[in-house]
Amino acid sequence: MSDLDHRVGVTEANLVLRHLKLCNTDEANISAIVRDIDATFGIDAVSFEQAKQTLHIGYDATHCELDSIENIIKTHGADISHDWWTNLKEGYYQFVDENIRDNAKHKPWSCHASPQVNHSKHKKTRI
Repeated sequence: MSDLDHRVGVTEANLVLRHLKLCNTDEANISAIVRDIDATFGIDAVSFEQAKQTLHIGYDATHCELDSIENIIKTHGADISHDWWTNLKEGYYQFVDENIRDNAKHKPWSCHASPQVNHSKHKKTRI
């Protein structure tokens, strides 16, 4: 895939997929949650699996944060499940997202860079 296969603001290198189990959900707040998350800049895809009560989100980690997605969920009266597996995944997701943001800001360097050579057009000649 290339960056052209994704929405505006989403690059392939920074794309992450997250799966969050929700609680306190009904059809009304799920449709509102999906609509609001889908309208957020940097979101590539969002869906809700009713049978497992799981929200599936694909987003660019340099533009979106899991905390902002969690705020949207809480605004509509739902919440992320408080079981140990979901808490573990949420902590891991935040760690990876922070690393992606830090790496995107980092300017690469190398001690093996070729030296800058001054190529002048005019060669000096001895007279």
